[in-house]
Amino acid sequence: MRAVALLSRQACLPLLGAGYNALMMQDDVPEWQPAELDPYVPLGEEELFQDDVASGDPFESEPVVEEQRGGKGGAGGVLPAIPAEEAAERISRLREKAKELPTGPGVYLMKDAKDVVIYVGKSRNLRDRVGSYFVPSTDLGFSGKQALLDYVVDFDVLPCESEVEALLRENRLIKDIQPRFNARLLDDKTYPYLEITTREDYPGVYVTRQPRSSGTRLYGPFGSVAALKESVQHLQRVFKFRTCHLEILEEDPRKKFFRPCLLYAIRQCTAPCAGKISREAYRSDIERLKRFLDSKGNGGAEVLREMTAEMEVAAKLLEFEKAAALRDQIKAMRALGERSRIAADKGIQSEVFFQDHRAGLKSLQDLLELPEPIRSIEGIDIAHFQGEATVGSLVCFIDGRPFKNGYRRYRIRSITGVDDYRSIQEVVSRRYRDAGTNHELYPDVILIDGGLGQLHAAQESFAAMAVKPPMVISLAKREEEIHIQARHAPVKLSRTNAGLKLLQHIRDEAHRFGQSYHHLLISKKRFEEDVSTGKRPPRSNKKKANLAVPSSERKVAEQETKVLSAEEMKKLMKNWENPPT
Repeated sequence: MRAVALLSRQACLPLLGAGYNALMMQDDVPEWQPAELDPYVPLGEEELFQDDVASGDPFESEPVVEEQRGGKGGAGGVLPAIPAEEAAERISRLREKAKELPTGPGVYLMKDAKDVVIYVGKSRNLRDRVGSYFVPSTDLGFSGKQALLDYVVDFDVLPCESEVEALLRENRLIKDIQPRFNARLLDDKTYPYLEITTREDYPGVYVTRQPRSSGTRLYGPFGSVAALKESVQHLQRVFKFRTCHLEILEEDPRKKFFRPCLLYAIRQCTAPCAGKISREAYRSDIERLKRFLDSKGNGGAEVLREMTAEMEVAAKLLEFEKAAALRDQIKAMRALGERSRIAADKGIQSEVFFQDHRAGLKSLQDLLELPEPIRSIEGIDIAHFQGEATVGSLVCFIDGRPFKNGYRRYRIRSITGVDDYRSIQEVVSRRYRDAGTNHELYPDVILIDGGLGQLHAAQESFAAMAVKPPMVISLAKREEEIHIQARHAPVKLSRTNAGLKLLQHIRDEAHRFGQSYHHLLISKKRFEEDVSTGKRPPRSNKKKANLAVPSSERKVAEQETKVLSAEEMKKLMKNWENPPT
C-alpha cells in the first residue's frame, strides 16, 4: 500500500513556521504519545508575531544617500523628522488614539513628524498591540523600539479579515515602503507556500515563494521555509510524490528507458518518470495527500492512533523496519501544520488577498446594473502630507487581477496646499483626455477613493469631455459606502460581499501605489534640504580615478580629453587654417 487514506488536518496542526498556531482553531483531540517518538513541544505564538525592530539605534552610523535605500536596515539614510511636541504629551495622545482601534487582526504603520512611515507591523489584536507601545510602564525590551518611540508622531492601521491577510499585507508594505525601523522582510523574498500542480499527468509537489498564476493548489503561507522543506520530506516518505520539474507524459514511450533518481531507490518516490507507476495510481496518491491537507474533524487523530497501535505491534514482533516506517509516517502526519489554505485550483498572485475574482465582478455588474460583464476597472487615489508632495496614483485591474503595465502615477503640479478635489480633477483630465476625445477606450468602471465629494469632483472633469465614461463610482473608507453616479443614496454592502471585497482590494492597491511614490518624493526633498543646509554633502558626479594608471599618464589623458571653449575652438581652427610658417 503506497499511502494511507482519510487523514486529518487536525493531525498536522502542531508544527511548522514560527509558531503560527493561531491561523487554525484546533478541535479537542485526545492526547496520545507513542513510546518510540520523542514528545513534541509546540512553538509559542509569539515567535511569528513578535515585533520586527532592529536592535540598537539605527541612526548611530553615518547615513547613506536616498538612492542607496533598500539595503539591510530599511530606507537608507533618510532620517525621521524630530517631533516638535513634548514626548509625554505625544505618547499620551497616541495612547488615547490607540484605545479607539478595533480588536481584530491587521497592520499598523508608525509615522514621523513628516508623515513618513518609519515602521510597519502586524497584530492579532490591533488595539492591544498598538496600545502597548505607548504604555510607560511596559518594558519594551528592545533599544531599537525605544528609539522608534522617539520619532513616532502618528499611526495608521489597516484592519484585515484574518491573520494570514495581515501577515501578507505587512510583508508587501515593508517591501514597498522600506521603513527605517524594520529589520526583516526588506528584500524581495516572501513567505513560502506548498504548491501542488493540478494540470499535469503526474502532478508535482513543490516549495515555492512565487506561486504560479493558475493550475495549482496552494497551502500557506508558512513562517519557516526550513520547517516546510523538512515536512515535505517526511510527507514524501508517506505519499511518495515527485518533487522534480521533469515534463512527464503518460503516453511517452521513452519512459521505460529512463533511469529514475535516487528517491526511487530509497522509496520516497514512485518514479513516474520511468513508468514505474500508472497515471491513475499516482494521482490517487496525490488525492490522498490533498485530503490529508484538507480534511476536517477527528478522522486524522483516529488514523494516527491506529498507526501508533500498529507500530507498537510491529515492534513487539521484532519487525523493526515496518515499525520504523510507521514511525516516519506518524511523524510526517504530525509535521505539516500551522498553515492556512489560500486557494484551491484558483489562480492567485503571491500576496494578493482577494481571491474570488469572478464572484466579485459578477456582484459589481449586478450592483451597477451594467448590461455587459465587467472586464477592466481603474482605481484612483491621492496621497499627500499637508499639501506637500501631492501625488495621484492609478491602478488597473483586468478580470479582477492587477495589470501592472497599466499602473500610472502623477505628480500634482497645478495645485498648492490641500485640495483633494482639484487633485482628482487633474488626474482624471490627464489620464482620460484621449478617451474623452474618442481616441481611446474607457475602462468599464472607474473607482475613486473617497466619498461623494470626490465622486462629484471627478464627474466635473468628465462633464467637460465630449465622450463620457460608462461608470464612475467612489468608495468611502470608514463606512465602506459605495457612491454611484446618477444615484442619490449610497449603497452599503455586507462586509462579506465579493463585490465590496474586490473594490476594497483595488482601493488599497491604489493607496499603496500612491503612498510609495509620495514617500519617495518626500525622501528626495528632505535629502535636498539637508544638502542645501549643509547637513550632508551633495552627491558627487566626479568619476573615480583609475589607480592602476600612473598619475602622469592620467594627467596627459585628462588634457587630451579637455573640453574646449568657443574661443579656444576658434583659435584652434584659425591656427589650423593658417599654420605659422
